[in-house]
Amino acid sequence: MTILVAYVPRPEGQAALEKGMEIAKRRNERLLVVNASPGGAKEDASVADVLEVERVEQLLRFSGLNAEFKQFVRGKSAVEEIEALVESLPASLLVIGLRKRSPVGKLIMGSVAQELLLSVSCPVLSVKAK
Repeated sequence: MTILVAYVPRPEGQAALEKGMEIAKRRNERLLVVNASPGGAKEDASVADVLEVERVEQLLRFSGLNAEFKQFVRGKSAVEEIEALVESLPASLLVIGLRKRSPVGKLIMGSVAQELLLSVSCPVLSVKAK
């Protein structure tokens, strides 16, 4: 089985990564950390840059876990990429990070976390940054 972490380069992404690593160690399961965005012309703060990717990969390498980092920037939304991974893997759990947003912010911008909670077929654990 695989624990999937939806990673963004923000405190909530780090919280999800830490919790995913903790659970993977405890359950002795594979860990797959995913950073996904549709990409395009405008800048997307959810895309991990090269330095951040290297930092996460090094953290995983030294963790002792059977772990992998994947980044997708190929036109699909983060929700579509993660849904596809959940369906293609034997995913036991999806770990996502949450950040505080106003009700108006959620209404206008939507919420990747909310879409994932409602759409994926495996259990979802949501964590908040400290």
